[in-house]
Amino acid sequence: MNHLRIEKSASPLTIISYRTDLTQFLDFLAECNELTREEIPNQALNHKSVREYLASLQDDGLSRSTMARKLASLRSFVKYLCRENVLAGNPIAAVATPRQEKKLPRFLYPVEVEVLLNAPDISRPVGKRDRAILETLYCSGVRVSELTGMDLADFDPDEDFTRVKGKGNKERLVPIGSRAREALQVYIKLARPCLLKNRQPNDALFLNQYGSRLSPRSIRNLINKYVEKAALNQKVSPHTLRHSFATHLLNAGADLRSVQEL
Repeated sequence: MNHLRIEKSASPLTIISYRTDLTQFLDFLAECNELTREEIPNQALNHKSVREYLASLQDDGLSRSTMARKLASLRSFVKYLCRENVLAGNPIAAVATPRQEKKLPRFLYPVEVEVLLNAPDISRPVGKRDRAILETLYCSGVRVSELTGMDLADFDPDEDFTRVKGKGNKERLVPIGSRAREALQVYIKLARPCLLKNRQPNDALFLNQYGSRLSPRSIRNLINKYVEKAALNQKVSPHTLRHSFATHLLNAGADLRSVQEL
């Protein structure tokens, strides 16, 4: 622990975590070998004992992330013992780190999407803009960077597609629903001029209150505001709307390959 505090400049909380992890492992070894901690021989620390220790943690219901952290503490301890010549070699070098659980992406149910889309006050210019943003994010499934990168010229009210710049600055056409198209038309005709006012012309489709292009961060803040207003008791990001769009398409019978290409 002195090594962590002095040479690694570890915080008190980190030192406590390391001490807890190492003590737990030593207690496991002592119990398995029917010894006290002081009586545990160096050879008891090996690949097999660490694997058995991880298995016991899993049986106790610990998450894989917690198991990975405890294994990291052990690895640091073993490396220290090797540097101090207490151990001739690293006996646990081949122990694999537990793979992290893959969490399923969040999505909103159609009724939740409807509540969120109706949250902006469309009697105000900003509300008209925000309704158009939410409708576009959901109805087209575009990424937030693609949305903020859209120019006024990318949207044609007579077309069922809009142009966006994707990863690698590659342009692509994405289908846009009738509701999003109508919301965009209202925004462009009635709200965007109010945001631009008498300022310099701007090519950006979506403008902030200063007449400049909206940033991805602004979009995330905007979504958070309306999630709170809609009383949706979950975290919603632009990607949540994108995933909700894809999920609802698949549930409606859309082809998986077509959805993946959007």
